[in-house]
Amino acid sequence: MAELIDIDDPADPRVDDFRDLTTADRRPDRPGGRGLVIAEGTVVVERLLASAYPVRSLLGVGSKYDVLAGVLRAVDVPYHRVSAEVMAEVVGFHLNRGVLAVADRVAFPNAADLVRGARTVAVLEGVGDHENLGSIFRNAAALGVDAVLLLDGCADPLYRRSVRVSMGNVLKVPFAPLTGDVTAALNTLRAAGFRVAALTPRVGAQPLLSFDRGPSPLALLLGSEGPGLSEAALAASDVWLRIPMAAGVDSLNVATAGAVAFATLAAPEPEPEPEPAPAPAPAWWSE
Repeated sequence: MAELIDIDDPADPRVDDFRDLTTADRRPDRPGGRGLVIAEGTVVVERLLASAYPVRSLLGVGSKYDVLAGVLRAVDVPYHRVSAEVMAEVVGFHLNRGVLAVADRVAFPNAADLVRGARTVAVLEGVGDHENLGSIFRNAAALGVDAVLLLDGCADPLYRRSVRVSMGNVLKVPFAPLTGDVTAALNTLRAAGFRVAALTPRVGAQPLLSFDRGPSPLALLLGSEGPGLSEAALAASDVWLRIPMAAGVDSLNVATAGAVAFATLAAPEPEPEPEPAPAPAPAWWSE
């Protein structure tokens, strides 16, 4: 059972993991900092508690403790109960979601091990916006993508904003960095049996709906919001795919484009609807 600790002093050192989240050089989730993972809101906190990330503690108002009581029975971490005013002083702003949890990071998996047995992976190049990154992870979780691989220039998926926007799905979808030369990285995937498909609006790209993915594992390559994929990434791909759009619109947001591609090429088959039970015979009926 989570230990319930009442805190009424914003300077209490027991809540230092949550302190000054608006101050860039003190944020615990920033790259180069302590590397902590921060979850906001009851849904994301529940997903953090259910993940492989070792949770250190929680900070929240009393009503959120009541909401989380069921899952908190199964964990041995402190819940620091505070008023909304004390919480705002600790974190540096008023948190509408009312609860935070903080956890240590775990080691990244090896990319080669991560893709073994995968059917569809997303490969991201230069996706530096935390909200786009979080949205891509949320879409990947919903639409059958087995893993996300990060080429150079990508933001940190475990940054607080990415975790929040993903609704905690960065804690669920496996991911790993692919460092170094993009051509070599994509050739490694190809050697593992993957076909590499680049999403691009360029002239000459094949319409998405006409592409037959076939039985091979597929790596869907997505680029940054502005310039898109690099020339090296495009050159190292097996096929270019485009999403047909109305005249005068040149591109989609990268997370939206990813969702369309995932739904078209990765989403699992829907489970068949169960046959409805036959209606009972009326009481007056007899054979």
